Amino acid sequence: MRSPHSSRALVVAAVSAVVLPLGVSTAVAGERPPDRPGDVPAAESRELRVSVVSSRPDAVSGGDALVRVDLPPGVRPERVRVSVDGEDVSGDLRPTDGGLLGLVDGLTPGGHTIRASARGAGTGAVDVTAHPGTGPVFSGPQEEPFVCETAEFATVTGQVLGEPLDEDCSVTPRVEYVYRTTAGTFQPLADPAALPADVATTTTLEGVVTPYVVRVETGTVNRGVYEFAVLHDPGEGVDPSPFARNRAWNDRLVHTLGGGCRGGWYRQGAATGGVLVDPMLSRGFAVASNSLNVFGNNCSDLLTSETLSTTREEFIETHGVPTYTMGWGCSGGSYQAHQAVDAYPGLLDGMVVGCSFPDVGFATSQKLADARLLHHYSTVTAPAAMDEAQELAVAGFGVHAAIANQSTGAQRLDPQAEFDPSVPQEERYDPQSNPDGARATVWDHTRNAYGVDPRTGSARRPLDNVGVQYGLQALADGTIGIDQFLDLNDRIGGLDTDAGVVADRMSADPLARRAAYETGRMLDGGGLADVPIIDYRAYTDDLPVGDIHMRYHSFSTRERLIEANGDADNQVMLVEDDTLGLFSPDSPVLVSALEQMDRWILAVQATVGSGDDRHDVVVAAKPADLVEACFAPDGTKIVEEQVYRGDTRCNRLYPSFASPRIVAGGPLASDVVTCQLREPSQGDYPEMTDGQWAQLRDVFPTGVCDYTRPGVDETGRQGTWAFFDAPGEWTFHEPVA
Repeated sequence: MRSPHSSRALVVAAVSAVVLPLGVSTAVAGERPPDRPGDVPAAESRELRVSVVSSRPDAVSGGDALVRVDLPPGVRPERVRVSVDGEDVSGDLRPTDGGLLGLVDGLTPGGHTIRASARGAGTGAVDVTAHPGTGPVFSGPQEEPFVCETAEFATVTGQVLGEPLDEDCSVTPRVEYVYRTTAGTFQPLADPAALPADVATTTTLEGVVTPYVVRVETGTVNRGVYEFAVLHDPGEGVDPSPFARNRAWNDRLVHTLGGGCRGGWYRQGAATGGVLVDPMLSRGFAVASNSLNVFGNNCSDLLTSETLSTTREEFIETHGVPTYTMGWGCSGGSYQAHQAVDAYPGLLDGMVVGCSFPDVGFATSQKLADARLLHHYSTVTAPAAMDEAQELAVAGFGVHAAIANQSTGAQRLDPQAEFDPSVPQEERYDPQSNPDGARATVWDHTRNAYGVDPRTGSARRPLDNVGVQYGLQALADGTIGIDQFLDLNDRIGGLDTDAGVVADRMSADPLARRAAYETGRMLDGGGLADVPIIDYRAYTDDLPVGDIHMRYHSFSTRERLIEANGDADNQVMLVEDDTLGLFSPDSPVLVSALEQMDRWILAVQATVGSGDDRHDVVVAAKPADLVEACFAPDGTKIVEEQVYRGDTRCNRLYPSFASPRIVAGGPLASDVVTCQLREPSQGDYPEMTDGQWAQLRDVFPTGVCDYTRPGVDETGRQGTWAFFDAPGEWTFHEPVA
């Protein structure tokens, strides 16, 4: 991908790693990927095979693409002619392992054909679709306003990027060096050829011993700021070619995905997910990230998937093809990893996620909306109706303070509540003074998926609580009485489109609901079947002030995996206390997970192509020492299957709680937007008087939720690689063969 403000050298012969198009796993660097069942190997055919190895051919961005031509035996590289739309570009490709490789540039936005021909061989070709380096690629029309923050972005050496070069927030890429000191800190390094006395030495996973010097590139792509960090090979010289094979790099890439959500819209962001991660760099991993892969800057799974695609493409065009790409992130980072793999297969080959949730728009947002309604009921509508123990039983949380805490979290559903200070006041939505202004909600930030309501100009909203019987389990347990249950459900109300509490319950927009299920905004789980997943959790359910990162969310994801795939055997859960923080690289458990995920992905890649079911291959390749466990506060490892309910040692240490919707009878999977309704039955409740029964029928005039049936319009994801042309309009581009 070429920035308009930078130039790239040709890929030299030293770049020999190979990758299949996105949607098919990569092979070990330097080796040809095994052919898939049904393919005719190039060695057995007489056809040239042309492929884009930096991205999907229909998702090329930035005007250039790393292209490979595989040659049948007997065809000499110098006899091959490569052209783009008939124009000869053969000089851009150089001989490499079994073929030609090179960076083809000059690809203007639109369609192109890259063709290779040679005497004695069949012509090969690939059609590509190029997109601007500033985006969009598949996420649809870009959001406006969009605030550039390059002037606030400090690089790893403390230098500020400065004012942007254009309205797309671009900067000129820069390369800097840092080194790890013997005292365990990163420090700027002006000249990598002149090493200071206190430079540390590291040994990579490949056994390479090297001075601990890191090359970091910072630039912009897709309107976000990217960072790439790679161990510097001292053999490369002071100014190494970015395309030379780096002896210190272990050929694996970790993409860090930052957390957050609140305030994550209409801005570029002044930080990435972080690339100076010692446990990764010291082992030889390259680390990449982008400011738009931080959910606190950009709370849209759709845009983060696109940014992951374009950032990965830029990395490949700079450093060569990695053996694999691992996703690494907590909270908002888990949203990104789960949803990118599920809806855009091929972007990540495995993931280590922490403090996780299935998806941003449903499992979390539904819980927060319900908490807002319960908090309003108990503090405004009927403050004396229940005591704290009863309110907690209705909410399902671990501590009472979590009700108010998660009600505050519902500000991400409020179009006025949470803007980053960088977004000008005059650009923001106000129902009176600026009704057409930018709206600060999860739905509006991803309006290209959900669509726009023509009556209001706001995003269509897939939020619903019609028929939900709040506190149903608390009633069954005898914690609350019939009259309390009836009053709660009669007066709990709903949230209007401005997140104000109103008397009427919420009804999901049917078009938004359809988009949620069909395009993968609601995590389906089927796309996750073919990748290794380590779900790490630093336990916070019992924090006195409450915390959004509740453990049951991991089991919600597990339930969806089971529903989609029949099992969740490719997901491994690890749990410990939060002494070191939510997702700290200082945690030995998490560092071990990094190494185990590395071995797991490599084992999958060594087996794939055998003709076995991919999911079975992933499960069988799991390292023997990677087992589900929790860790006691003293560090004792307790090996046992992690379960949502049950009297286990881990559950006694780290119990899972619930959400208001689960207490109301909803599924643990938290995947129902709008429930199917049925007539209430008196046998489902404690004994009622005739008056109470009549009141219940009045409270639920259209019926109560029937969670034994799928939700309204509930269906599996209808395809992958959805390209959005306009709000609410999409087409699926299936995995590249």
